[in-house]
Amino acid sequence: MATNVTVLGAGYAGAGAVKELQKRAGSDVSITWVADVDYHLVLHESHRIIREPSVAEKIKIPVREIADHSTEFVRGEVVGLDEDAREVELDDGDVIEYDYCLVALGSQTAFFGIEGLEEHSLTLKSADDALAIHDAVSDAAADATRSDPADVIVGGAGLSGIQTAAEIAKFRDEKRAPIDIHLVEGLDSIFPGNDPEVQGALKKRLEALDINILTGEFIGEVDEETVYIGEDAEMEYDVLLWTGGITGRDALDETDVDKEHNRFQTGQDFQTTDDRVFAVGDSALIEQPGDDPAPPTAQAAWGAADVAAENVVRAIEGRRLTSWVHEDKGTVISVGDKAVAHDVKAFGVSAPVTTFGGFPAKNLKKAIAARWIADVAGYGRAASAWSML
Repeated sequence: MATNVTVLGAGYAGAGAVKELQKRAGSDVSITWVADVDYHLVLHESHRIIREPSVAEKIKIPVREIADHSTEFVRGEVVGLDEDAREVELDDGDVIEYDYCLVALGSQTAFFGIEGLEEHSLTLKSADDALAIHDAVSDAAADATRSDPADVIVGGAGLSGIQTAAEIAKFRDEKRAPIDIHLVEGLDSIFPGNDPEVQGALKKRLEALDINILTGEFIGEVDEETVYIGEDAEMEYDVLLWTGGITGRDALDETDVDKEHNRFQTGQDFQTTDDRVFAVGDSALIEQPGDDPAPPTAQAAWGAADVAAENVVRAIEGRRLTSWVHEDKGTVISVGDKAVAHDVKAFGVSAPVTTFGGFPAKNLKKAIAARWIADVAGYGRAASAWSML
């Protein structure tokens, strides 16, 4: 009887793991892939949909371009995982049995208990989210005038917040739309916790796009018209976007596997406290040398997926699991039509300049996305997406 491996999620970690499992698993292993959408989204490029909705079709990769015919794909939302019964529960009441489960459900937006924030803000975790932002910004601009522009507030100035604010700015400029854009970060600088050199490069480009940057005060409350910042600042808004943090999926609430903020705690081998359950990507807090787990980034998920899939196969075969250590290859961030690259490494060698922009950074950003698309879906799909990235 075949051993069934069930993979949950169609993000970077899930899609990458399925691709690798199909290479490594023998004929005595069956693969079931479960996701709430029938495509893989190149999420780190999803902000581009805000400016140009047609980009969505270039960065949404149908699962059948990734999954072999022998892989069973089940479309459904995971609402529970019963590790004792070895069952995955779906929102339609169906149950999927597994012998080994690889959890790669990704994350959901964290609202940190800020009153009114979840109710009144838009988020960016899917293609549909990006399209909703496009529509909201378009509608707000249509109702505004030059003397009374629409106010768009982006909360959180990490990667997603920076790229989203810049994309809205380019939409404004191309459509000649009456919009004021405000980027709000509670910590003292944008892209917090990173090198001041890259922070400065990003700030310069955001300000060149006429984006108002506010740092050093946290959003404390939101109602249907106003964002309350710090102790006494108030900003009225027409569109509010929140990109300020992540937490694990609610579907993992009831599991007894060790977790923190609904993210499974794993060793460097991706195995949880249940030896039949592995976790990877944003669903996991993956132990690493030092005090911090692997970062919740697309880059880390790409690198981890192959090893996680390999270890599931090793577990089935009774072989020793391998350890994975994240190697940071640097950061490349879109800022509208431009980009900033920082601390980039190729084959373990750092670029001669720590932080750079211009044509090299812009094309490096495109190349990273194209390489991932080629890895999971082939060079034809990557070539098709190139002009839109």
